[in-house]
Amino acid sequence: MKIGEISEKSGIPVETIRYYEKIGLLPAPERQDNGYRAYRQAHLDRLLFIRRCRGLDMAQDEIRQLIQLADNPDADCSDVDALLTRHLSHVRERLQELANLEATLERLQQACSHGRTVAECGILEGLTSELGDPGGAGADNHIPGTHGPG
Repeated sequence: MKIGEISEKSGIPVETIRYYEKIGLLPAPERQDNGYRAYRQAHLDRLLFIRRCRGLDMAQDEIRQLIQLADNPDADCSDVDALLTRHLSHVRERLQELANLEATLERLQQACSHGRTVAECGILEGLTSELGDPGGAGADNHIPGTHGPG
């Protein structure tokens, strides 16, 4: 398969496939005499595995660890379970952060009453005060990736 074909079959853009090769998540395919990459079914299987992991919001390092574990099929699966447990804990922390963010945004929205000027805006005032600080001074509750690619 050429890169365009494996991209279509996997639903992963060509640029991302090249990136996965560059960072070692996808083994480099053999090159044909004409210089084109020659992908095999194993590459497609790996890309689909990566896509499923990304769909579960796993980080590249987590995916890399799972791939390494998968490459040793006779090993005890407790490491896989431990990785998933850590990831689930992280997801639960993020859910709590999102709940806190939602509560803060609701408080800000309640601070606004219609028919006022921007100078009197309760939302803007709240963003400059404690009302707009969801986790206390210096808290970083922004969750990368929640607003799309970035």
